[in-house]
Amino acid sequence: MHEQTNEVQGARYSPTSIRATWDGTGSVEDASRALGFSRAKGYDLARRGEFPCRVLRIGRSTRVITASLLRVLESGEPEYNSARA
Repeated sequence: MHEQTNEVQGARYSPTSIRATWDGTGSVEDASRALGFSRAKGYDLARRGEFPCRVLRIGRSTRVITASLLRVLESGEPEYNSARA
């Protein structure tokens, strides 16, 4: 039963599913799950400016840019929020 839950959760956070169901931004919690780490780790990385994809801070809210998340999932290369060109 545990394997089936992981398969369903993995499908929920696949690039195809994200493209079909997410808006322009997603929560740090969901993006962290898609990348394979915990909510706490995701918020810690976002706070330090080291989340693997682009993050927007809007007031007290923190959102992950969906297009950036998809690029990271597909390429495996991080797009750190504080990266310089």
